[in-house]
Amino acid sequence: MGLIMVFSSSIALGDGPKYVNAGRYYFFSRQLIFILIGLFAMAFTFLMPMKFWDSKAFWGYCICFLLLALVLVPGIGREVNYAYRWIPIGPFNFQPSEFAKLTMIVFTSAYTVRKQKSIHGLKGFLPIIIYLGIICFLLINEPDLGATMVVVAIVMSILLLGGLGFALFSLLFLSAVLLVIAAILTAPWRMQRFFAYLDPFSQEHAQNTGYQLTHSLIAVGRGGFFGEGLGLSIEKLHYLPEAHTDFIMAVVGEELGFVGIFFVILLFVLLVRKGLNVGRQAIAMDRLFNGLVAQGVVVWFGVQAIVNLGVCFGVFPTKGLTLPFISYGGSSIVISLMAFGLLLRVDYENRCLMRGQKPLGIGASYA
Repeated sequence: MGLIMVFSSSIALGDGPKYVNAGRYYFFSRQLIFILIGLFAMAFTFLMPMKFWDSKAFWGYCICFLLLALVLVPGIGREVNYAYRWIPIGPFNFQPSEFAKLTMIVFTSAYTVRKQKSIHGLKGFLPIIIYLGIICFLLINEPDLGATMVVVAIVMSILLLGGLGFALFSLLFLSAVLLVIAAILTAPWRMQRFFAYLDPFSQEHAQNTGYQLTHSLIAVGRGGFFGEGLGLSIEKLHYLPEAHTDFIMAVVGEELGFVGIFFVILLFVLLVRKGLNVGRQAIAMDRLFNGLVAQGVVVWFGVQAIVNLGVCFGVFPTKGLTLPFISYGGSSIVISLMAFGLLLRVDYENRCLMRGQKPLGIGASYA
């Protein structure tokens, strides 16, 4: 469905000045390549035993730190709209913030398992907050508040599921809220987005910072219950910016209506529910790391889907976050499929344990 909607929402971009040399199949073909790469990456993460990922968690964190730091180095990171979030790799761009989400799931899960006896106190709590703070500092300096919020939500959920006490969790939650407020208040463009979110159709905002939101709401409103029909969106014809990425659900709403939106939401609900059950099952079989990774993955998908949908429907201020598996974006789809491979691996190892079988995979020493 994601590939179809990317094709539909991007088909007119080749007629505009920004992508004058791109044909109507440009984004479709690139997304297809990204999906194929992602499927190979998913197969790799599935074939590697979970013990392998547990043992390499710290090295993954180090690679993540290095990539996020390289983005900020002049001449290496690519600047788009005053933000440094991409590293050019040939004809493609890699977004390290997507890798950071997956890395922090694995790293926080491994840390929580190793610090089970001290995670309830400051001795076990402070180090992971320092690790998190380093990653958030780099993300904020890109700047990428949306990715920062998702990473914080991932870490908080894993720590809570891993046994973090209510008092420390409340302190972490309050600190995160205050930091988000501070990030908004200290950045004029974020303040403008916030005021535009409060009244997007006002004369002051409709043609400026509220432009995306107003056209997103118009698109969803035009779709009604059953939609205008696949491929028949008007807003994607150079009215709604980023219709194939952050605002792809607005096109889904316009073309497929409430029925299409409900179907996408249902798929995410089923995915999150299944992932949480897989995680609980792993924890019940004394595979805490496996369980936390599985639950962390679906928390990531769920949180990011909620934020993306909320932005498209005017529930949250405009934020640049893709919809997992649906929006256009190479880094997003490849890393999401890698994470899905980990979820499948946890489920596979659960089934093998219940049957008394030894899980198969690459690397006998990790099995």
